[in-house]
Amino acid sequence: MQQNLQQHKYRFIISGGGTGGHIFPAIAIAEALSFKTGKPEILFIGARGRMEMEKVPQAGYPIKGLWISGLQRKISVKNILFPLKVVWSMFIARKIIKTFNPDVVIGTGGYASGPTLKMAASLGIPTVIQEQNSFPGITNRMLAGKASRICVAYEGMEKYFPADKIVFTGNPVRVNILENKGSKDEGLKYFGLEPGRTTVLIVGGSQGARSVNQAISRILGDLTDNNIQLIWQTGPVFYPQACEIIERLKPDSGKYVKALPFIQMMEQAYNAADIVVSRAGAIAISELCIAGKPAILVPLPTAAEDHQMKNARALAEKNAAIVVADHELNKNLKPAILETTQNIHRQKELARNIAGLAVKDSASRIADEILKILKK
Repeated sequence: MQQNLQQHKYRFIISGGGTGGHIFPAIAIAEALSFKTGKPEILFIGARGRMEMEKVPQAGYPIKGLWISGLQRKISVKNILFPLKVVWSMFIARKIIKTFNPDVVIGTGGYASGPTLKMAASLGIPTVIQEQNSFPGITNRMLAGKASRICVAYEGMEKYFPADKIVFTGNPVRVNILENKGSKDEGLKYFGLEPGRTTVLIVGGSQGARSVNQAISRILGDLTDNNIQLIWQTGPVFYPQACEIIERLKPDSGKYVKALPFIQMMEQAYNAADIVVSRAGAIAISELCIAGKPAILVPLPTAAEDHQMKNARALAEKNAAIVVADHELNKNLKPAILETTQNIHRQKELARNIAGLAVKDSASRIADEILKILKK
């Protein structure tokens, strides 16, 4: 089958962005398709002004941007333009699709994905939805009826999608996480930390998590006093404040906190970490599964339709993570960290259970489903 596919130069459009959680899977799928079909032509469609317009070209793929954004949850003048943006984006997406003439269009979520998949389906082009969360957004639920395949990362998605279109594939993660072979000692050395302390990684996404940062700020001294050292991804906005807080710690405590606005070598952070405190985005969870790390998940309360809480609870029900609600951070984060760091049996149990949920060939599985569509 693969030999026959490589005789034809296939063309794919992939749409996804807004956050790394949509972009990294999209790029991983593109790489898997390239591996399986020779050198296909791949075009990305994203939202103008969003991070995909930078990250996708860095990965070596062309991208076109739509004038589209999300609907604001609170009253905002921005919502006045929303209907116009949707109509205009569908018009431009249709034009791009007709010009590029793809064999399949794949959507991984984000503002541009909806108009792109809707227009592809209207033109009779097969579409594939890659749904990352345990509770899908309204756009993917609306698009599901016309999709050829819906690739999911959680069980029980028949509640939201047509059962005959669902394929369990897991979520694709970054190659450097997937292929990481580094050791704990290597990770500690990279961050200049000591082997004798329990290492906690704090990560709230690429921009940091304000409420998590504030909660950590209040308990930083207590954590370092309890034989804990931290790798703290603060995000660029909170980073100066974090540095000031670290400087106010006891003279011998500040050296046990490594604050960074952004962690480039996330694989080394996972290598060093004994426990991870993280938001509950789908891709963050998938990376934690691959890394096999005990996790304390703090779902983002403003996530669409509270999908991060649903993601977190899906793991907690399998005894694969601890969940601390955002509004209970000040009360529950410190006990959760201290109890977990002091209980090696609990750490091993959480690590074993979360690792058991890992899907290491997700991008390849999704590419195979696309190839089945091409074969038809």
